[in-house]
Amino acid sequence: MQTTLTIAGSDASGGAGIQADLKTMMANGVYGMSAITALTAQNTLGVTDIMEASPEFLGEQLEAVFTDIYPDAVKIGMVSSLPLIEMIAQKLTKYEAQNVVIDPVMIATSGSKLLDDEAVEGLKENFLPLATLITPNIPEAEVLSGLTVETEEDMIAAAEAIGKNYDCAVLCKGGHRKHDANDLLFHNDRVHFFKGDRVDNPNAHGTGCTLSSAIAANLAKGFDLTQAIERAKQYITEALEAGLNLGQGAGPLNHGFDLHSKYIENSQ
Repeated sequence: MQTTLTIAGSDASGGAGIQADLKTMMANGVYGMSAITALTAQNTLGVTDIMEASPEFLGEQLEAVFTDIYPDAVKIGMVSSLPLIEMIAQKLTKYEAQNVVIDPVMIATSGSKLLDDEAVEGLKENFLPLATLITPNIPEAEVLSGLTVETEEDMIAAAEAIGKNYDCAVLCKGGHRKHDANDLLFHNDRVHFFKGDRVDNPNAHGTGCTLSSAIAANLAKGFDLTQAIERAKQYITEALEAGLNLGQGAGPLNHGFDLHSKYIENSQ
């Protein structure tokens, strides 16, 4: 079985972060492992507290994984400080990590900054050059490219600027646009749009985590980048269409909508 590692924060309510990543990895047919960057007290209404792992302990987690069950792909999510970013970059370089998918969690849906300027610069210098693919949303693409993104032409310009600057493929996610769910891939100097209809479901907590994890899972299984993204987008669409409704706020996706097992039956 192929293996995938998520390096991200924990979501106590299970809708995002490593919990969403591990569910997604299992649903997409790979063995998931995790290195936790931070514990968060959060639910569908928001985050109330964060406790970071120390860089040293994060490094020990990564050593434990890479020296025993080497991952076929790595997904990186929330990393909130420069020392953690530097530690991850050091270990990924040491172990020559493959198929690295980075979800640059920099700006919340509300528009709030999740990284300070020092951490953003560290992400640019240490992380992005190691990436196979990065998956910024539109506000994050604006920060990374220095461009304003309002149209599809703007998405192309921003993705091209990021890709050429950091020598990686870029999937600019269109979820912040109002009328569609079209994503744009810039890879090997070529542009490819992944068209998608918006699913009428307000419960979309953890979609960014889920998408990047599904892409990593499919890269681990040997699909090329375009195929991995297509499969991941279809998985997200169907997880949204399943219509799970939990919590008082923006609830999670149904990551297990396609699982069929005698062990998931309810009691009579």
